[in-house]
Amino acid sequence: MSQTNNPALGHYRSVDAYGAAAAEDRTQLVLRMLEGALDRIATARGQMQRRETGAKGESINKAIGLIDGLRGSLDLDRGGEIAANLNRLYDYMNRRLVEANLGDEPELLDEVADLLEDIRSAWAEITSTATAGA
Repeated sequence: MSQTNNPALGHYRSVDAYGAAAAEDRTQLVLRMLEGALDRIATARGQMQRRETGAKGESINKAIGLIDGLRGSLDLDRGGEIAANLNRLYDYMNRRLVEANLGDEPELLDEVADLLEDIRSAWAEITSTATAGA
């Protein structure tokens, strides 16, 4: 993701899409939740390959819970268009995770992981930019 030609990153920088908390704490929390969801999806992928159905379902449910946490922390009133777009994207990701679980479709896990990684990368860039400017 190029930082110069990335309007989403600009929105993240300029729009307070998430609810109350210190900006640094909020950013770190969002990063941890994104990384946790990515970890759970990677674990679920391995469990899917090993046919560990129960464990796979638990890992996917944990990923869904983390994404729900991200979604629930959005400030839709103050976050404007970026918060609304993230809300829809998080909903889409959760639906794809349910489909992946039901159909044992690792490509759906990969799709969600790619989307989460894009968001995580933007947040990581925000963190490094904020740290460099402090």
